[in-house]
Amino acid sequence: MTSAGGPSARPAAPAGRRDSVDHMRCPTCGGVDDKVVDSRTADDDAAIRRRRQCLACGNRFTTYERLEELPLVVLKRSGDPMAFDRGRIRSGVAASAKGRPVSEEQLESLALAVEDEMRLAGGEVTTEQIGLAVLARLRELDEVAYVRFASVYKGFDDPRDFEREIGLLKATAPKAH
Repeated sequence: MTSAGGPSARPAAPAGRRDSVDHMRCPTCGGVDDKVVDSRTADDDAAIRRRRQCLACGNRFTTYERLEELPLVVLKRSGDPMAFDRGRIRSGVAASAKGRPVSEEQLESLALAVEDEMRLAGGEVTTEQIGLAVLARLRELDEVAYVRFASVYKGFDDPRDFEREIGLLKATAPKAH
């Protein structure tokens, strides 16, 4: 586990102490003795949020513990590897959804779902896998945003490309009951 959102940890408490939890350096006074006042899960159970109180100055501060994940590597079309960046997915989807009735939460949820899918696929994924996962989710979210994203992802350079994609969208649309 690593701690994020808080100062760096000091080594684990000496043997024989009741709490074996690593202590955090107080952001106010720099003291290393603290007590955990409250612990709860955060970020949909992906992290532990701890409220701590410095025993030296009484300041309260929050730390987060998250599982350190292995890096996700994206193989670009050129074959060059690069680190996965959820922000790139989010900004691409946001551009395609500009002016559409799509909330920030929906955009973030889509990007997070794509990242989760890619992590389940393994340590290395291709840009094609990412693009297809984004398209599948965008199609369910907003068809106009889907076509906009598809036009960039698939490199549309002719109006017929848009017609073809819209035709495919209509042909494979779920039937209304």
